[in-house]
Amino acid sequence: MVCLLLFYEFFKVGLFSVGGGYATLPFLYHISEIYHWYSARELVDMLAVSSITPGPVGINVATFAGFKSAGLLGAFVSTFAIILPSFLLVILIYKLLNKFSENFYVQAVLYSIKPAGCALIAAVGVRLFHDYILRDISVFDIHRLTAFIDFKALFLLVGLLVLSIKVKKNPLLYLGISALFGILLHLKSLF
Repeated sequence: MVCLLLFYEFFKVGLFSVGGGYATLPFLYHISEIYHWYSARELVDMLAVSSITPGPVGINVATFAGFKSAGLLGAFVSTFAIILPSFLLVILIYKLLNKFSENFYVQAVLYSIKPAGCALIAAVGVRLFHDYILRDISVFDIHRLTAFIDFKALFLLVGLLVLSIKVKKNPLLYLGISALFGILLHLKSLF
């Protein structure tokens, strides 16, 4: 029964999330609230792990959520279900694209979907930040706030962001630099 629900829910996610892996976040958050297969905190962890693993974020999160919910079969079902709508739509669109590619209304719809997707992603990001960061820390409690913030990581983030804007290199280089610094800082804290 869980596998059927997984297929149904992740098929809907694959069908209605337009804009990439992060566009699946509102749907995944909704699933966590309804079915409790994973908590919203686990969703944040799944998103973090999915962001650094190879492959699209939405598919990685679906695989992880399916595995968390129903083991290996759940991982397969949820991954298949989230991919299936895109596969079917691409086949359909390929057949119709040449016929309607210059249509004004089709172009207008595609152009207007982007801001809606960005707004959905931003809304979930704000909600997750509010629910799981600000919930435990009062802005007026400066001591707890500064204890919560890892200033080394914050300085590394800002430094790499500025460096990436100034020096246009492959993003994997910056990912590797941040991983190296993270390992060195962690090893330093062990000794």
